[in-house]
Amino acid sequence: MSITWILPVSLVLIVVLIRRKIPIGLSILAGGFLMWATLGGTFLNLWEAVLATVEKPRTYDLLFALYFVMCLEIQLRRSGTLQGMVAALNRIFHSTKVTIASMPAFLGLLPSMGGARFSAPIVEQACKGHEVPAESKAAINFWFRHIFEFCNPIIPGMLLACGIVGIHISDLAVHLFWLTVFAYAAGWFILVRPLKIHEPERTPMSSEDRRKYALDITLAFLPIFANIFLMIAFGLPAAVSMGIVVAGMVPVLMIFHRKVDVGEIVKGAFDWRLLLNIVAIFYFIEILTASGIIDQITAMFRAMPFPVPVILTMTSFVIGILTGLSQGHVAMVMPIVAALAPGDLILTGAVLVFGVAGQMITPTHVCLTITVDYFKSDFLKTLIPIVILEVILLTVFTAWTLVSTGYFA
Repeated sequence: MSITWILPVSLVLIVVLIRRKIPIGLSILAGGFLMWATLGGTFLNLWEAVLATVEKPRTYDLLFALYFVMCLEIQLRRSGTLQGMVAALNRIFHSTKVTIASMPAFLGLLPSMGGARFSAPIVEQACKGHEVPAESKAAINFWFRHIFEFCNPIIPGMLLACGIVGIHISDLAVHLFWLTVFAYAAGWFILVRPLKIHEPERTPMSSEDRRKYALDITLAFLPIFANIFLMIAFGLPAAVSMGIVVAGMVPVLMIFHRKVDVGEIVKGAFDWRLLLNIVAIFYFIEILTASGIIDQITAMFRAMPFPVPVILTMTSFVIGILTGLSQGHVAMVMPIVAALAPGDLILTGAVLVFGVAGQMITPTHVCLTITVDYFKSDFLKTLIPIVILEVILLTVFTAWTLVSTGYFA
């Protein structure tokens, strides 16, 4: 059968299964198996996908990084640090709305897959006492956490894209920075501004409150900065750096007389359903790769009678949907960009933006899975405003690119 028909059918199957409350990992695998069975896949491909999933370091890096992120979240929440930080930021920003939009964005600077699990409790804590639907909290956490995908120079997808195409990462970051500002503004007007949040009257802070808030902010931000430093300065994988940070925070919290129960942290951070979903997503990606299905999708778009930029951006968009990973669409499409237009900043930016858009509207995106799981929100109700935002963002970006460069013409 043709990939032209099977691809949309598989995506519809995934959405239908998720709508019927089937676990996201199993739903995605069902779509993958449908493509495998109808597009010439073999049982050897399934075994090769198993081996690739088991052998690739990224599987364990993500699983352990995610586990340690949950450990850190428990540390900060049970010690009262998280609640204190939110209270302090509310005082600083003088607005709960600014807090729930800015904190996921700030924590999004940390290039950790699954890191939305860390910002989610902050959004939850800030929304306590206000009537904010679970779907709104989930969408806010997911959207604002990813607004720096276009200009953060330590995000693996950006580093890989620039290395393949042969452009300096600072050039790409500067070129796309305006899109991050636009994403924040659009998210604010669509997700945050409509919320009915009553701000309590604020009383002047005492010197004791100032000291406590300063300590809470320091303890909350210290592990974030420490993790970034370890990854940049020593090139450590996310799992290793997060493990070091979590271990180091135990004595730090004890020094400041914050309650820390190591056994409770280790046990409480193990969420086997969530971890199983992550493994299923990676296995799905490897099935598509081993079966050559991603290559078929790329070939399908290249055979279409459209301008090259349109073909490449659409290919990146679809692969972003299928993989949910920036490395996925970057690894598949950027080599074509490098072959057709090496060093082309405009085309590289366009392909990256469309790939990110694809990964933002798919259940294969780990952060979306984590966010929906944390807030217990309805998947489709959470996703609808994200899709609307991506349509707006891509429309504005395409119009700007077309007017300023003539691409897509």
